[in-house]
Amino acid sequence: MPNTSLFAVSALALALTLAACSPEPKEPAPAPSATGSVPDSPVPPPATPAPTAPAPSTPVRSDRTLGLEGLGDLRIGQPPPAGSSWAERGAQESDACRTITSPDYPGVYAIVVGGKVQRITVGQRSDVKLAEGIGVGATEAEVKSWFGGFRETPHKYEAAPAKYLTAPNAESGEPALRFEIGRDGKVKLIHVGMMPVLGYVEGCS
Repeated sequence: MPNTSLFAVSALALALTLAACSPEPKEPAPAPSATGSVPDSPVPPPATPAPTAPAPSTPVRSDRTLGLEGLGDLRIGQPPPAGSSWAERGAQESDACRTITSPDYPGVYAIVVGGKVQRITVGQRSDVKLAEGIGVGATEAEVKSWFGGFRETPHKYEAAPAKYLTAPNAESGEPALRFEIGRDGKVKLIHVGMMPVLGYVEGCS
């Protein structure tokens, strides 16, 4: 029996030696990426792009914006539009020069000479403005901030600082702009039209 015990001890020692020499199991290698390279670390998900602000809309000219071309469907240098609300109302000064108004534009009137609109005037009670935002009640300083170089002339009926501010190109034969500034330094009337009618100070004269 001693030989049997010696054999068992030898077998156990050999098993322990083989176990110590066997390699440890390795962790599975990471799978290659789509480009064939092995990433060092997991790839984070793509970042969600930040929402962009919508582009500002282009300002739209309204039918209550007075321009050198006219107001709404009423055009400088053209006959009053047929079938529109623009019409003669009340007594007229002469057959050659007529004034028309529209209930859609309170405080506004137009002068028609030879059947064509020669001037449009924006006065009190009107909310019509120029594209620059200048309307009746604006200050002289506001007018000059947009329309520098306008010619100043004394007002016919009011003392200074009342005055007329007329576009430098008023004599060119093209529609031009003219402001009447009151003694309070604010816009009383805005005219768009062609000379000589643009310079009339009493309606048709």
